[in-house]
Amino acid sequence: MAGPRSWWNDGVRPMIELKGVTKMYGDLKAVDNLSLQIAEGEIFGFIGPNGAGKTTTIKMLATLLVPTSGSIRIAGINPEEEPRAVRSTIGYMPDSFGVYPDLAVWEYLDFFGAAYQIPPNKRNGLIDDVLELTDLTAKKYDLVEALSRGMKQRLCLAKTLLHDPAILLLDEPASGLDPRARIEIRELLKELKKMKKTILISSHILSELSDFCTSIGIIEKGRLIVSGLISEIESGINLSRPYRLTSIDPLPLIETFLRSKGITQLDQTDGFLQFACSQNVEEAAALLSSLVTAGFRITSFQPVSRNLEDLFMRITKGEVS
Repeated sequence: MAGPRSWWNDGVRPMIELKGVTKMYGDLKAVDNLSLQIAEGEIFGFIGPNGAGKTTTIKMLATLLVPTSGSIRIAGINPEEEPRAVRSTIGYMPDSFGVYPDLAVWEYLDFFGAAYQIPPNKRNGLIDDVLELTDLTAKKYDLVEALSRGMKQRLCLAKTLLHDPAILLLDEPASGLDPRARIEIRELLKELKKMKKTILISSHILSELSDFCTSIGIIEKGRLIVSGLISEIESGINLSRPYRLTSIDPLPLIETFLRSKGITQLDQTDGFLQFACSQNVEEAAALLSSLVTAGFRITSFQPVSRNLEDLFMRITKGEVS
């Protein structure tokens, strides 16, 4: 199984680095000997069930918690020794919004701009910029408490971006949102990816992550089980690859033929026949050739993108700390 990637050895600067990090709450080990590197410009999906240790890890990266043992570096800075320097480098979006009932949207952002020590003469322009980026310009003078949950999430992200941090720590940014608001947050994160931000985003909703993360880490019961590129992880655990075909000929006949070739995971849906095949492209090509040689008129034969749910279910055991 794949282990943590060593981007440093590849000559790429690690922006987030944890070595042997453990966090204890009394007798409870919330994070257990976690080692991880996230390179500059990476969008890292931090995956795990509720209670796995994701939020505890993010709070340690955000200088809100101190590890019991091990070391952390954020852009090369030790957060225990220089927490202010780390806070100027990161943007932290917690999993809960907080309470700001009597503030207008611009006042909320102005408050955090002051907390980030952004000079007053620059603050208004930056507030307008982040409102435009998060599509909240029309809500500038609305009260925060009047916003929908999705808009509050976007406002929280706008606050996180005010000081133009190089690193974003996003804890369940789409939790509790309706489908439309989830899509809006996902599109916004794609824009941040284009801006070359280094992003760690935690989630237990895996469909949020699969189309924009460059790499992932799966944590369970405080332990990092696996991390790296999705393709590397799939190869490391020898996952079969799903394929889908269509044909002029009846699909049940093709299914019988494939079963005779030792393929047992087959499913007919919406005019397609989907089945699991080897990761090896040459073996898949040989299977297609055998279908054609047997006289089947295949009209399409292509691999199907494997989603993160498949990977997660294969690797994890459903344990929490």
